[in-house]
Amino acid sequence: MTKIVYEIVEHDGGWAYRVDGVFSETFPSHDLARQAADRAANEQIVPGDTTDISYEDKGGRWHDEASPGSDRPETDVEG
Repeated sequence: MTKIVYEIVEHDGGWAYRVDGVFSETFPSHDLARQAADRAANEQIVPGDTTDISYEDKGGRWHDEASPGSDRPETDVEG
């Protein structure tokens, strides 16, 4: 099983969460960045229908693939 870690970090004059080298939008406080990361992490583990997804890797390349609804990662938020 894949594990995804959301890391809360200072970024661009505020706070953001980072996953595999990619930053979220910037939030004005650590608490708001943490809440957003918690939400994203919780949404990531919810099973659902098989769906097509798009994502950007840390090299800036976009990928399109099918994601089975039962294939959910383990998530954690640090920071």
